[in-house]
Amino acid sequence: MTTAVQATLTDQTIATDMLLTSKCSVKGLAAAITEAATPQVRTLLKQDLDTAIAFQEKLSAYMQSKGWYNAFNVKQQLQTDLQNAKTVLSL
Repeated sequence: MTTAVQATLTDQTIATDMLLTSKCSVKGLAAAITEAATPQVRTLLKQDLDTAIAFQEKLSAYMQSKGWYNAFNVKQQLQTDLQNAKTVLSL
């Protein structure tokens, strides 16, 4: 049986992993666009980049609404990270 803290931590961990992955995808697609050999490939990659950016924005907004991600308040984000670390260590 899981507790509310464990369930929240699991959701937060999954969302954080997805956010980090989406940021890597955006960076990778941007780099790939600069290396594309044809306009058709660049167009396809740009479409994928737009989709990846939109996903990252939605996920960031969701995480901010849950208090899991404080993109505009570094101090608060550090406090959130510290609390998450303490929670993980206590499990």
